Amino acid sequence: MIRIFIAISFVFYQPGITQPIVLNWMILQRVNTLPVSIQGVEGLLPLPVFPEKIKAYDGKLVEIDGYVIPLDKSGKTLVLSSFSMAECFFCGKAGPASVMTVKLKKAGKKYKTDQLATFRGRLRLNDKDPKELFYVLEEGFEINN
Repeated sequence: MIRIFIAISFVFYQPGITQPIVLNWMILQRVNTLPVSIQGVEGLLPLPVFPEKIKAYDGKLVEIDGYVIPLDKSGKTLVLSSFSMAECFFCGKAGPASVMTVKLKKAGKKYKTDQLATFRGRLRLNDKDPKELFYVLEEGFEINN
């Protein structure tokens, strides 16, 4: 019996393949902010203070779904939101931790605003540059569910 289990384990074992962490927007939104002033910008901008649970995701392979907000004509960068456009951060009804920049590995696909999609990539936490979003998904690509 043990030999059969070991044999089956080898069939399904794939070395070098890391399973992504599936992110939850509710957890990502549990971020406190500090207001900071930067030269050339009127007013204060929020800089995130990430809790340890979120810091653990930095640099990790992650997967997250959300509503697409196309950002540039090249299709290389987009914003992913936990809310549809009518409720998103840019419209003033959600916080800055409810959106994420997605930098795609390959440009080409044209996304529609509010298209629901799932992306995988490496998460980078941004707690230094208040002109950028808190979360950046690098080397992102869409996962077809």
